[in-house]
Amino acid sequence: MAVEQPVPTSAATPGDQTRIHNIGYRNYDGPRLGRSYATRSLYSQSLRGAYGLGRSVKSKVLPMLLFVVMCVPAAIMVAVAVATKAKDLPVDYTRYAIIMQAVISLYVASQAPQSVSRDLRFKTVPLYFSRPIETADYVRAKYAALASAMFVLTAAPLIVLYVGALLAKLDFADQTKGFAQGLVSVALLSLLFAGIGLVIASVTPRRGFGIAAVIAVLTISYGAVSTLQAIADAQNSTGAIPWIGLFSPVTLIDGVQSAFLGASSAFPGAVGPTNGEGVVYVLVVLGLIAACYGLLMRRYQKVGL
Repeated sequence: MAVEQPVPTSAATPGDQTRIHNIGYRNYDGPRLGRSYATRSLYSQSLRGAYGLGRSVKSKVLPMLLFVVMCVPAAIMVAVAVATKAKDLPVDYTRYAIIMQAVISLYVASQAPQSVSRDLRFKTVPLYFSRPIETADYVRAKYAALASAMFVLTAAPLIVLYVGALLAKLDFADQTKGFAQGLVSVALLSLLFAGIGLVIASVTPRRGFGIAAVIAVLTISYGAVSTLQAIADAQNSTGAIPWIGLFSPVTLIDGVQSAFLGASSAFPGAVGPTNGEGVVYVLVVLGLIAACYGLLMRRYQKVGL
C-alpha cells in the first residue's frame, strides 16, 4: 500500500530568514586631517622605527648600539683633549663621518630594508594609496625619515666633539666654523646614503637580501675605488685620482668636503679635487640624490597599481 507524504502548506523562502541587525556603526563626523597629516604621521612613524622606538626590544638593539658606537670615540677624543689641554681636537669635524663610514654603512643597510621591505612583503603599500596619501607623499616621508635618522646618527658625535671643544676652551670661532662645515657634510652624506639604501631595499621584499645588497654596494664600490686610486698614485697618475673618486658614495662626500669645506682629503697622497673638479662632485651628488628619488617614485607607482 502506498503511503502518502504530508505536503507542507507553505514553503519557506530565503527572504523570510533575512534579518537586519543594528551593530552600532556610525558615520564619522569629525575633522578630515588630509594628506599632509597622513604624510607627517608616516614620516614620524618611520623615523621612530629607524631607532626601534615603539617596537620590540629586539628591534632597538642594533640601531641603539650603532648610535653608541658612533658617539663613544668622539667622547674619548674629547676626554683626551680636555685631559691633555690640547690646542685642537684629534680629528676634524669633517673627517669623523669618513672615519666611521663602516658603522654608517651598517646602519643604513639595516634600517633601509626595515623602512620599506615589510610594506612590500605584506603588500600594504596599496592600502596606503587607497587613502588620501599619494605615491609622492609616501616616497617623501620614507626618504625624509631615513635621511633624518642618519643625520641624527652622524651629527650626534659632532655635537659631542663641539661641546667638548668648548669645555676644553678651544677657539670658539674655529670650532664653530668646523662644526658648521661638519653638519653640511653629514647632511649631504645622509641624503645620499638614504637614497641609495632605499632604492636598493625597494627592489626586494626580503629584508635579508636588502641588507646584503646595501652592504655589498657600499663596501664594494668604496673598496674598488680606493684600490684604483692607490694604483693610480703608485703609477704617479695623480690627475686620475679625483676622477676615480666619483664612483663611490663615500669618496664623493670626501671630495665635496675637501673641495669646498676645507677638509683634508683621504685620497692617496691627499690629492683631493680642485674647485673645478669639486663642482663636478657636487653635481654628481645632487644628481644621484635626484635620481634615487625618481627611481623610488617609479618603483612605487608600479607597486601601488
